Amino acid sequence: MDRAELISRSARLLGRSSTVWQPTKVDVTILVPDGSSRRFFLLQAPEEQAVIAVLPPEGDERGLAEARSFYRIGRHLCWTGVSVPKVFGFDTDSGLVLCEDLGRRRLFEIVTARGPQFALPYYEAVIRELVHMQIRGAEGFDPDWCWDTPRYDRRLMQERESGYFLQACCTDFLGICYDREAVIAECAHLADQAAQAPAHFFLHRDLQSRNIMVPAETICFIDFQGGRLGPLAYDLASLLLDPYAALPETMQEHLFDVYLRVLREYIDYDPLQFRREYLFLALQRNLQILGAFAFLSQVRKKPFFLRFLQPALSSLRRLLAQPGVTSCVALNSLTDQCYQELSKRL
Repeated sequence: MDRAELISRSARLLGRSSTVWQPTKVDVTILVPDGSSRRFFLLQAPEEQAVIAVLPPEGDERGLAEARSFYRIGRHLCWTGVSVPKVFGFDTDSGLVLCEDLGRRRLFEIVTARGPQFALPYYEAVIRELVHMQIRGAEGFDPDWCWDTPRYDRRLMQERESGYFLQACCTDFLGICYDREAVIAECAHLADQAAQAPAHFFLHRDLQSRNIMVPAETICFIDFQGGRLGPLAYDLASLLLDPYAALPETMQEHLFDVYLRVLREYIDYDPLQFRREYLFLALQRNLQILGAFAFLSQVRKKPFFLRFLQPALSSLRRLLAQPGVTSCVALNSLTDQCYQELSKRL
């Protein structure tokens, strides 16, 4: 899709006059995504609010399905009062989605520029908005809107998280030899435990500081197109273990307690049960992070992600040292091997 067609289709979706939305009058700025293969543009017409245009790769059926999910889930979250960008329109042929421009200020920029303690009030606000999204976002949610899978389950854990880690990070990226049978058995055990958590809540599945906008001191979630039904603790683990932010353990524990207090305002949930679920779901998320960052570094040739592999491995080490998972001897050994091999390369 060329520039003129992008502007023309956007004008139709917005119900704008073609005399105003002309190629010579609309500024188009290409925005650089993080790990996504989607294309992002900032469109600015005269005397109008800027909008964000998102396009999947041309000819990519999965990308088109992902765009459709972004539109449907985004509209639903807006309807349930979740703080996400307004979604203005969706072009079924090209997969073009238009949404509200929230600026460029993310939680990531705040925590990296000013430090975790300065960002604490923002994180507390994120926790409150997260619980609202998990509870209210599940109300009336249609699994048919999901482009990938309708629910976070055991199969996804083994294929997209522990399996992703073993293939993309351990084998393809680091080239490590290990006791595959023993590690897979331990990963299956972790998935069995994680799958026991109730999974009828709304799950964002990539809730980290680079997907949280902070326009005008408010909190807004983006990149929700991978949303589906799932357990509560996964998104909290994504936020607290986020390698981009590297939150101190004391701050993680504080925010964990804040989460439980806010959750009680919505539903009754056993805090001891939640803490147990959190441990196993945090392990799953940590494995997913390592697989994704290794893949993005090596296959997508995005070196930005390489620097976060070591912090993610350190986080996995700490989780595997927790009571309840110390029996994962093979996975622990593999994590140490990964850390040592990565240290040689950095």
